[in-house]
Amino acid sequence: MNTLANIEAELLGSPRKWLVTGAAGFIGSHLAERLIALGQSVVGLDNFETGNAGNLEAITARCGARAPRRFQFIEGDVRELSACRAACAGVDIVLHEAGLGSVPRSIADPIATHEVNVSGFLNMMIAARDAGVRRFVYATSSSVYGDLPGLKKVEDSLGLPLSPYALSKLIDEQYARVFAQLYGVESIGLRYFNVFGPRQDPNGAYAAVIPRWAATLRAHGECFIYGDGETSRDFCYVDNVVQANLLAGMAERGSASVNQIYNVGAGAETSLNQLYTMIRERLAIHDPGLRAATATHQEFRAGDVRRSLADIDKAKRLLGYAPAHSVAAGLDETLGAAHREPGRTTATAASGEAGR
Repeated sequence: MNTLANIEAELLGSPRKWLVTGAAGFIGSHLAERLIALGQSVVGLDNFETGNAGNLEAITARCGARAPRRFQFIEGDVRELSACRAACAGVDIVLHEAGLGSVPRSIADPIATHEVNVSGFLNMMIAARDAGVRRFVYATSSSVYGDLPGLKKVEDSLGLPLSPYALSKLIDEQYARVFAQLYGVESIGLRYFNVFGPRQDPNGAYAAVIPRWAATLRAHGECFIYGDGETSRDFCYVDNVVQANLLAGMAERGSASVNQIYNVGAGAETSLNQLYTMIRERLAIHDPGLRAATATHQEFRAGDVRRSLADIDKAKRLLGYAPAHSVAAGLDETLGAAHREPGRTTATAASGEAGR
């Protein structure tokens, strides 16, 4: 089993060609940035439906002169098989991040969610199969656990999906299983819990809870909590997710670690009430008036899971996953970055939702 340090050393000594779909998005841009820093050749694919050019600019700014030599960007849509084929040409490893997130969005528009998350996923798997890609790593979601009773979520136990979004991710996992059996396509699915970090969009109807609350508090607006605030999530800093992708992409071929699903979280439960307090306390360091801010509670939202906590033992055991950032440390990094770059995260949003 590899450690992250071993993987990074191997990549620096023997670069690969990687495709990151959704490269202009929050997670995708962090993956591309880390790979470029490790001397890899990276192809990025995005249609800018949820990603933005600012994230690509951040990659260039942070990677400097290395970026133009090592990063090729293709503007394209995973719903178009031709775009997927073009992006997969000559690629060793695919990190498939492109998709439409958000449970409420999927409830409002299940067709769009299916087209991107299921049809787009199938296009990518076909393109990867035909291009002879060595490994297909894809983002799935903790939402697939659905109405499973109990707090801690273990990979081989699922409940019924509670939203079109959750169902779309469950279908992706089944497609990956079938492609492994029928075509020998090696894949690893990473069930993300609530990922957060710098570059996460605070705007829009489906913004994730941490950037939205942070932006709202900075603007001295009103934050909303759905339910009594004891709804809990496993909030996972984006660097932990980058680590899991690198480990999955470089896992030994044909080993017991491939063609598997893994939880990717911090392994800690945080309630929305606790999260709100943690964000407020950190922002109040620079704006003492926020210490008295309180959130407004609204009715519990349809499709939301009450409590969610990742069991990460399997990822630790088979991938070597070792999350380096706790929720508190991740918030320090995220809100510190936002304070240094206020133009990237300030907004006048007035509500927050638990992200996926």
